[in-house]
Amino acid sequence: MSETPSSPENQSPSTPGEAPPNDQASPEPPADQERSELQAKVAELQDQALRAAAEVQNARRRAEEEISKARKYALESFAESLLPVIDSLEAGLAIQDAKLEQIREGSEATLRQLKSALERNKVLAIDPAVGTKFDPAFHQAISMVPAAQEPNTIVSVLQKGYTIAERVLRPALVTVAAPQ
Repeated sequence: MSETPSSPENQSPSTPGEAPPNDQASPEPPADQERSELQAKVAELQDQALRAAAEVQNARRRAEEEISKARKYALESFAESLLPVIDSLEAGLAIQDAKLEQIREGSEATLRQLKSALERNKVLAIDPAVGTKFDPAFHQAISMVPAAQEPNTIVSVLQKGYTIAERVLRPALVTVAAPQ
């Protein structure tokens, strides 16, 4: 005797409104499935955030290392450009019976080397010409003197000033024409 699938003995008792069970694993209810998807998404986003934070930390560490190296070796180029100047001075001092003319020539050549080394490292002289308008950003007035030139113009330069990379390292010390 074979039983038919529609016979009441083959069916398990069920409550009204419930789907009859089948042989496959029962699917998760929609709310549980959505929760699982959201939890997976949260885990993925947490992983991405953790990786991004680690990347930022690594970038910050590399930048700090580069800044440290830049500070440590900032003067290396400048010092290298001054070495020939030292060599010239030492060579000049090594000559025991140098004549005044030789000393002067050696000093002028050494001064040219020094100026060249400073210029290569963006250290430029502020040496205003007589009659130039006084600029407090680059000049420091030591005194005002009566002069036959326009007021607030430079009469003389007492000491050159210098800039380094367009920033005033030392202003030029000047005397300025007083208003009459």
